Amino acid sequence: MKKWIVALSLMSFTHASLACTAVNITAKDGTVIAGRTMEWALEMKWQINSMPAGTSFQLSAPPALNLPAVPQKTKYAIVGISPAIIPGPAALLEGQNSAGLAMSANFLPGFTEYQKVTAADKSYVSILEFGTMTLGMYNSVEALKTNVLPFKVWYDSSLPAGPTPPLLHFVFTDKTGASIIIEFVKGEMRLHDNVASVLTNAPTYDWHLNNLRNYLSLTNFATPTIEVNGQNVTEIGQGGGLVGLSADYTPPARFVRAAFLRHFASVPETRTDNVQLVAHILNNVDIPVGVSSSKSGNQIVSDYTQWVAIKDLTNQQWHFTNYQNRTNYITLDLKKLFDSGKSGSWLVDSLPYPRADVTTQLMN
Repeated sequence: MKKWIVALSLMSFTHASLACTAVNITAKDGTVIAGRTMEWALEMKWQINSMPAGTSFQLSAPPALNLPAVPQKTKYAIVGISPAIIPGPAALLEGQNSAGLAMSANFLPGFTEYQKVTAADKSYVSILEFGTMTLGMYNSVEALKTNVLPFKVWYDSSLPAGPTPPLLHFVFTDKTGASIIIEFVKGEMRLHDNVASVLTNAPTYDWHLNNLRNYLSLTNFATPTIEVNGQNVTEIGQGGGLVGLSADYTPPARFVRAAFLRHFASVPETRTDNVQLVAHILNNVDIPVGVSSSKSGNQIVSDYTQWVAIKDLTNQQWHFTNYQNRTNYITLDLKKLFDSGKSGSWLVDSLPYPRADVTTQLMN
């Protein structure tokens, strides 16, 4: 009984303690990099999954409707990340396919309301299958925008969702640099062009864009000197133009911080520069254990950065790290994995950090 009480108490306040940040940048040489942090307060047993083209999955409806599950096979190979604590097929919250389309799912509590499937519907998919369907079937943001709207995306208690409901919104980016946000609000699927090239958590994406208007006075150039009562007062260090930039870990603060850092940073010249810039921006939203906590009774949980993925959509590479090895990225050559046709799953925390390249080991 005590275990159930503890579990219920954790579920009651985890919504406030889950945070993620995603950012994408196109370098001058055309290289598209999309990175994200995954913050979570509970142990999810994250695993990397390799799914070759032709992997079977199904599109299902809520069981109460008795609608048939529709078997499908992926057109494109996928490497993705899922929480292994959820039984059954991998529920992808992060991923990239062999056509150069990438996806990151971020938590959106308080605003997410999935669609209602009816007995008359023909196109439906559960939120746990949504990542596999989109990465498995579409090769670009444009193809996704054209084909995804007819689907009803649903969630109910019949789905094994782990310790907290999967209330999610998604950012999709492809190798051309095109990027969109998909949200489910008031029972509707809503698509937004990702004009800020950033996504965090609640509120909804349009709210975050409006909120940026509160920070238009921010600048990367400080006032170097002013005269006060005949005295010349000079700046005490560079960076004063960003006084007022939010420094906390709330989703609005992280959105503003990531958006303005991306905006003011020099456009990277090459792929290598681009990877480094995305990593630097994500370092500014990295959450150490203990600094972002929630409490209910005697139970305390701390949201923290459990892993970081930096995806090269142009050259099909990943740079990846977990909390214990935050400054040591390992590399996955996705093209080799895709070409091998290999399927498999590997726990994120069991990867051989800090080795530089683990692709061959995962393929053996």
